[in-house]
Amino acid sequence: MPTVFSHVAVPLALGAGLGRRVVPRRLLVAAVAAAMIPDLDVIGWYFGVGWGSILSHRGFTHSIGFSLLLAALACVAAPWLHSGRALAAAFVGISALSHPLLDMATTGGYGVALWWPLSEQRVAAPPGWRVIEISPISIERFLSARGLRVLQSELAWVWLPAAALAASIGFGRWLWARPPRVRSASG
Repeated sequence: MPTVFSHVAVPLALGAGLGRRVVPRRLLVAAVAAAMIPDLDVIGWYFGVGWGSILSHRGFTHSIGFSLLLAALACVAAPWLHSGRALAAAFVGISALSHPLLDMATTGGYGVALWWPLSEQRVAAPPGWRVIEISPISIERFLSARGLRVLQSELAWVWLPAAALAASIGFGRWLWARPPRVRSASG
């Protein structure tokens, strides 16, 4: 999995690109939380949940269905998030869905239960798309040369594309907001 630090890249990039007038602070915080929440499934290990279970890591919380559930919750909470319902649902849903999509692109693991509840089968990106160095779960292994390789991989494959996305959206907003140029009668 990418580190929890990199799972927030997508909502932060979208929020930065769209700006505060479109994405209020509360909505951004909710989207950041939605991008991180799927990894709460690791608590299953402490209760003896095995790897193959839908309750295990990268199980149902890493699905489109779970992302839609978080989107529906954001829709209901939209007034509290200072947002319209459609924007709240879309922004939180996309942020939540970015989590399993990033996990699918890691160099290890058994994939994610993307299609739950329709299927419990785990899926991963095709081999050429599995480019993000998988992060070790233990802190000791993360604070090593391997952890540094993971952070370098995430910089290249998550943060730089997210920054490009934010810049592209911001540039598009700037172009859209510019007043049209008026040609003079002389030419």
